[in-house]
Amino acid sequence: MSETTSRVLQLLGLLQSRRVWSGDDLADRLGVTGRSVRRDVERLRDLGYPVHASKGHGGGYQLGAGAALPPLLLDPEEAVAMAVCLRVAAGGSVAGVGESALRALSKLDQVMPSRLRAQVAAIHDATTTLTSGQSDELVEPDVLMTLARATRDHEHVSAGYVDRSGNTTDRRLEPYQLVTTGRRWYLLCFDRDRDDWRSLRLDRMTDVMARGTTFTPREAPDAASYVRRAITASPYRYVARVRYQASKEAVAQSFSSASAEIDADGPEACIVTAGADDPEGMVPWLALPGVEFEVLEPPEVIAAVRDVAERFLRAAR
Repeated sequence: MSETTSRVLQLLGLLQSRRVWSGDDLADRLGVTGRSVRRDVERLRDLGYPVHASKGHGGGYQLGAGAALPPLLLDPEEAVAMAVCLRVAAGGSVAGVGESALRALSKLDQVMPSRLRAQVAAIHDATTTLTSGQSDELVEPDVLMTLARATRDHEHVSAGYVDRSGNTTDRRLEPYQLVTTGRRWYLLCFDRDRDDWRSLRLDRMTDVMARGTTFTPREAPDAASYVRRAITASPYRYVARVRYQASKEAVAQSFSSASAEIDADGPEACIVTAGADDPEGMVPWLALPGVEFEVLEPPEVIAAVRDVAERFLRAAR
């Protein structure tokens, strides 16, 4: 590979790694003059890469989107990460993505060095994905992409939303973060009409539309914690708080992040918060960690644990 070709590829990698580069920064990173940078930019344009240039404060070189998708330049770690993600996406929770992911994976696999293919295969062979088998929870790709772009650009969104009871309401939203549990996708957003934060399931959203106007970001809650709390407690009639005589790490092996919120209570104890509509149905689930525990609240769950325990004692006698 010639020195010029190598430098052009290095320039492409830099442009793909950051939104805007000044000419001086690129020249410094590449060890060349500004004139050489301008020549290499023209070479990239000739190859089909839309490199935009702007002057003034905040200006510089920026890799834009073109009519066609030119080849991406990936380092080994990026190539392995992309291949693994494509394998997961082939059986994932976004409608219509499986076939496209397989096509993209086949193209990537064709040009990937054998040592990297071996790494991808090792990760794939060591991984098993549990699927829910509920096709009605699939998210439309257009919905996902619209919300992802609106989140990035701080753009207002309007959508219809179907709640658990089947009622549909119109929402005016400020999107902040997409969160996935693997099985479902959620959006952390600020609901302008309700003047409060919400976590909404993407598969229940309809007529999602970016409005073209932007908002000034607010101080947002931690997306992962907010969504975890919303899906483990908020939808249920009874919310239990239980102290376990074991570390957070040990107890977390028995519960998924989508079913319980776990907080450390010292080095050798933790508190689990989880919800259910049937207190008695929670009891066997609460016993899963196999360690001493105490139900702190509510009274209905405390009573259910007592009733089930007495029933087991009678069975043992």
